[in-house]
Formats: sequence, C-alpha cells, structure tokens
Amino acid sequence: MYFGERLKEEREKRGWSQSYLAEKIHVSRQSVSKWEIGKNYPSIEVIIELSDLFGITIDELLRSDKELKEKVIRDSKKLAHPKWKALFDSVFLLGVFLLVVKLIIFGLHHFFGTAVMIPDGIPNIISNFLPLAFMIIGGIGSDQFKNNYVDN
Repeated sequence: MYFGERLKEEREKRGWSQSYLAEKIHVSRQSVSKWEIGKNYPSIEVIIELSDLFGITIDELLRSDKELKEKVIRDSKKLAHPKWKALFDSVFLLGVFLLVVKLIIFGLHHFFGTAVMIPDGIPNIISNFLPLAFMIIGGIGSDQFKNNYVDN
C-alpha cells in the first residue's frame, strides 16, 4: 500500500474529511488531496504529525512507499549540518575579504605611495598567508558538506 492510500484509509477510518484533516495539521485541503492521489508528498515534519495523529508509527507510513522513503532521505540529507556548511562558507568569504583588503593596501602603497601599512604587531606570515588559508579551509570544508549531505 502506498502512502497516499494509507493516508486516505486512516482518514476515512476516522470519518474525517480532507478539509478536517488539513485543519488539524495546518495545511491546505489541496495538499491532503495531492498526498492521497500520490501527486505530492508531505515534509518529514508533517509525516511525524500524521503519525502522532493517527497513532501509527512513521515506519508504517513510510515503508510501503519507496518514492516517499527516498524523498524523506533526500530531505534529511539537505537538512543535515547546514550550520557547518554556512560556517565554512563564511570562513571562505572571510579569506576572500582579507585577500581583497591586502590587495587594496598593496595597490595603494605601490601605485600611490600611501603609507597604509599592516600593523607591525602582526607577523608577515600571518598577514600574507591567512587569507589563502581561510579560503582553502573554507572551500574544502564547504565542499565536503555539500558532497556528503546534498544529493542533487
């Protein structure tokens, strides 16, 4: 039995209309209709809510429908560790920003003879390679999370 058939069976067993079920789980009646005919699937949050509402396990709702099971797996991969990916993206952008600042300072100094200098307290190795290190670390980390947790 597919998810839509199971949903309709559980709803009708209780004598509920599509509108009544939609109100209980805070979605539109059209969403319930699309789920029942297999035109669309709910999010994992709604599946959990339906499981609680009908008093059946999530496993009972998912196991019978291979396509829905795959959708839930895809959705969960998209949601996994988005903060870590955002952190690595931010580190990469910080590296780009520092590199641009470094190039602007170098350009001002070289072409216009301005006395804009990087503070003496910062070792040259840090001021020279920190932007590159941030860009490499951020790029590799972001790419790892993208490859591991999102199927396109």
